[in-house]
Amino acid sequence: MFVVTLGIRAGMTLFQLLMIGVGNRSSKQEKTVGKDAAPEESIVQAQQAIVESFQFLGNWMARYEYLIDLGRSLPDFPDEWRTEMNRLHGCQAQVWMVSELRDHKLFFQARSDSAIVTGLLALLMQVYSGRMPQEILSYPPDFLRAIELEQHLSPNRANGLFHMMERIRLTAKDALDVEAEKVKP
Repeated sequence: MFVVTLGIRAGMTLFQLLMIGVGNRSSKQEKTVGKDAAPEESIVQAQQAIVESFQFLGNWMARYEYLIDLGRSLPDFPDEWRTEMNRLHGCQAQVWMVSELRDHKLFFQARSDSAIVTGLLALLMQVYSGRMPQEILSYPPDFLRAIELEQHLSPNRANGLFHMMERIRLTAKDALDVEAEKVKP
């Protein structure tokens, strides 16, 4: 509680307070939220860290604020990536996602014109970016159920979240196909 009290007095956001050490590790957080470096923790550990952060926050107003702050932590998303080809359909908000297969791992970057949706994207990037395609396909987003997120989203946002996760899964399946083609004689 000392960190929280000190942080509030210093004018820090909830996101910054959580990064100090209440459930998340700031250096790992930066490496897993859409950045180019592969995560140092497993998908299970990344999901558990999210669950712990949301449990710490308690009420949903604080959780929404945290989501918005997470979205702000994503790396820049260049305007030239905001194309129709990169756009996710089925989302009420405008959502763009790009991916790259590098060293047998998929790296994702995404952005939305909605602050909360960008925060949802940040959660997905934290868990799935920098992972091997088979790893992505082997671990569903159980943390979403654990933090009861879908129950606190509008039907349109919940549908958009489904489409975001579906794009990640389909990209992982496509990457496996590409990798399999490289191995064929």
